[in-house]
Amino acid sequence: MKKIFLTILVFCISSLMSFGSANELISEAAEGAQVYFISPADGDTVSTTLTVRFGLKGMGVAPAGTQRKHTGHHHLLINLDVDSLDMTQPLPATEQVMHFGGGQTEAQLQLPPGHHSLQLLLGNHAHVPHDQPVLSEKIYITVE
Repeated sequence: MKKIFLTILVFCISSLMSFGSANELISEAAEGAQVYFISPADGDTVSTTLTVRFGLKGMGVAPAGTQRKHTGHHHLLINLDVDSLDMTQPLPATEQVMHFGGGQTEAQLQLPPGHHSLQLLLGNHAHVPHDQPVLSEKIYITVE
């Protein structure tokens, strides 16, 4: 009986500790912060190699690993529904979630011909979206 009680106690304590550390990864967003596309614009037709420029208002850009209040770095979501992401965990690095952890504010992309959606999401020092996610409007482009 004592062994079962100790096992349950250890489980509860470790669960509380990991819950606390997960919360430490979440940062506060500045009120009214906005991330947006400078280019391309919604509805644009572009070539397979294109330059995407990111804009940010109300917060600062800082490289991943730099922990400063009201800063973050850009993540570009390509053909992805943001609802499929766990906004309490570091964003995965995939073909659909591009990380710009160096603090980049533009990037050259190569996309196949067709219709594509693009959306920006600001991540903090640990690639975790802020408590109030700083998320752009989704834009749609056609690649020829």
